[in-house]
Amino acid sequence: MRPTPESIQLKAVGKMSTAHHPVASTGWTGWVRFAGVILIINGVFSGLQGLVALTGPDTYYLSTPGALFLFDAKGWGWWNIALGVLLILTAVALFSGATWARVVAIVVAGVSAVVQLMLIPAQPWWSLIVIAIDVLIIYAIIAHGDELRTADTPPTVNS
Repeated sequence: MRPTPESIQLKAVGKMSTAHHPVASTGWTGWVRFAGVILIINGVFSGLQGLVALTGPDTYYLSTPGALFLFDAKGWGWWNIALGVLLILTAVALFSGATWARVVAIVVAGVSAVVQLMLIPAQPWWSLIVIAIDVLIIYAIIAHGDELRTADTPPTVNS
């Protein structure tokens, strides 16, 4: 029995599936990747600061008019190492579009912006530049963070 054109068409349509087409990636995904790179750099610097604190003297002090502050370097060193590892892992997960990484990155950028607000009297131009970059990073992650996940996943075919 010879197949008819209609039966061939029905058989082909039955085997066809709807492919998932990812959302078009915009230029803002570059800012999300930039946020990830900044998090990696920050994590490496935090880790290095922690290692220096662990291998250096045991205490640091800061003298201000009317006060003397003493800091335990070992506790501060372990804190910076843990923070550095968290920042690096967050950045790696941010590249894959993980939701938890976007949340952590937004919190880190927000804290950075608040800290820079406190540093405006000491370093006004640098603080304003960092605040502007933090705001761009927060916007890019909130508005376009999903694009990293959809841009990196190939279309899937449902059988």
